[in-house]
Amino acid sequence: MNIGSTQDAPAFTQALAIDPAAETDRIVAALREQLRGIRKRGLVLGLSGGVDSSVSAALAARAVGHQNVLCVLMPESDSDPESLRLGHLVADTFGVEAVVEDIGPTLRAMGCYERRDAFIRELVPDYGNGWASKIVIANVLEGEGYNISSLVVQDPQGKQTKLRMPVAVYLGIVAATNMKQRTRKQLEYYHADRLNFAVLGTPNRLEYDQGFFVKNGDGAADVKPIAHLYKTQVYALAAYLGIPEEVRNRPPTTDTYSLVQTQEEFYFSLPYDRMDLCLYGLNNGVSAEVVGQAAGLAASQIERVWADIAAKRKATRYLHLRPQLVDGVDEVGS
Repeated sequence: MNIGSTQDAPAFTQALAIDPAAETDRIVAALREQLRGIRKRGLVLGLSGGVDSSVSAALAARAVGHQNVLCVLMPESDSDPESLRLGHLVADTFGVEAVVEDIGPTLRAMGCYERRDAFIRELVPDYGNGWASKIVIANVLEGEGYNISSLVVQDPQGKQTKLRMPVAVYLGIVAATNMKQRTRKQLEYYHADRLNFAVLGTPNRLEYDQGFFVKNGDGAADVKPIAHLYKTQVYALAAYLGIPEEVRNRPPTTDTYSLVQTQEEFYFSLPYDRMDLCLYGLNNGVSAEVVGQAAGLAASQIERVWADIAAKRKATRYLHLRPQLVDGVDEVGS
């Protein structure tokens, strides 16, 4: 679809509409073919209680049967208890087995929390027990150039403070928290290996395109069945597949930091429905004026979002790359 004029704006608002039944059948068929190709008999996935992993679990059950799906629920010290409850709800809804792996002790043994807190204390010396924190990003619509990440801390009395972070502090906090995603993936592959299952990754198109994943963490998987779907389309599948309403109504969250944090404030700056329109428009050569009318934004604001999308693509390109070799190595039998 290529819309280039403002009079086509009403049509553009329907650009992300899909036939959920047909798309479900297409994904299920693809999963079955992919598993035959890699000789795996089932699927393992991490279930977070969010809409992406819930839809993925439902699709997996349709593709290989509920008895050949294992969902791994992996809470840790900073997790919202709701994530665990909703994860169990989804597993029960689709009759798939769910196991709980508390990764908190492992993370403490590796120094995940201690390392993170040490970097935070470079800015807030008193940070410790009873405190909480998160990282937020500036709204892309409010300024020019690159978005700047800030640290938000909350003291034991509930007072919040927002601080600009030096690059070294930002990188240190992110490096420590990335241990969570890599630990979870290690457990997913443990269960996949013992069952001869494949690991299913759950990123949607927005996350996959913009590098919103940890390399060799939640970015690692054998199959990624919804990576071609915009978040809006994932929600359409969720309704069709019967994902519990509580999950569908829950705001997308990272569930990574000790303070409640939405994906919007951490990475994307805009709500997913607006980001979907911006990304679709950019991918399909739609004018900024048309996208702006659909998203309720000025054309100049759309241009800023597009610049931010391009910057994230450039900054996270390495996340998609295979290991770099000195010489090409042909696959045996290719």
